[in-house]
Amino acid sequence: MEWKGRRQSDNIEDQRGPGPGPSMGGGNPFGRGNGGFRIPMGGGRSAGGGGMSIGTIIFLVVIYFIFKAMGIDLLQVMDGGGGQPSRPGFEQTDNASQRSSPQEEDTKAFMATVLAETEDTWNGIFQAAGERYEEPKMVLFSGSVKSACGFASAASGPFYCPGDRKVYLDMSFFDELANKFDAAGDFAQAYVVAHEVGHHVQNLTGVLPRFNQQRQRMSEVEANQMSIRVELQADCYAGIWGKYTQQKGLLESGDLEEALNAATQIGDDTLQKRMQGYVVPESFNHGTSDQRRRWFKRGFDTGRVDACDTFKGEP
Repeated sequence: MEWKGRRQSDNIEDQRGPGPGPSMGGGNPFGRGNGGFRIPMGGGRSAGGGGMSIGTIIFLVVIYFIFKAMGIDLLQVMDGGGGQPSRPGFEQTDNASQRSSPQEEDTKAFMATVLAETEDTWNGIFQAAGERYEEPKMVLFSGSVKSACGFASAASGPFYCPGDRKVYLDMSFFDELANKFDAAGDFAQAYVVAHEVGHHVQNLTGVLPRFNQQRQRMSEVEANQMSIRVELQADCYAGIWGKYTQQKGLLESGDLEEALNAATQIGDDTLQKRMQGYVVPESFNHGTSDQRRRWFKRGFDTGRVDACDTFKGEP
């Protein structure tokens, strides 16, 4: 995919880095910034009515040296300067440099470009229909993340949360996609993003709210069958994005095949055969390889939203 030099979306929230530690306000475990770590001030005062009592001063001195022994200079913490306090056994580095390699930054730039291309596509489609497209945010995380849908780990894979209208992605998933699922390639990665954005489109058009409401009254098998139709429509919407990308002349030879291969490799039947050696159709909730490939291709071939009605007839 020809992507370098193109617009990158501003709707990226980079939450990569060390996992969340105990936070004392402000999000920083060492408490700098508003609402941060506050040294307790004793209630006693000197005879003059101002300042601190002798007992409080002694307490503060003891606290200072305890933290000093742990490698934390409280004077620097209170001043907000001097960089992140060091911890024994950990190199004192900037958070961004600690978490990002050149390859990761390149992938991040690619994700921001793909997200921008989905914005262009769906802004145009919604505008043509007399509607306004509300662009989603994409959260990049590592390890685990908290969303309006709850906590999730990298093992969950990329997901869209309708509660906060954000796409969540641990970029290490792309290594797994290539190495474990034999679905390498930048357009395979782009398909993953476009699929999750497809769920955002469903959220805006009311498909996801209706599904979430109806499945409370469904059996597990019925909910799985409806889930398949929801997922296949997101695949079809991803195909529509692919069509618009092709029309811009951004696709390279083999790109479409990468996306179709990715759709094949993550079909329910293919995944179950790979992981357990047999399939249980009643447990499918995303669609078979054939279905996922077919609906992506339908969106790609037509470029039309009305061609993506997976809720009529056989999926």
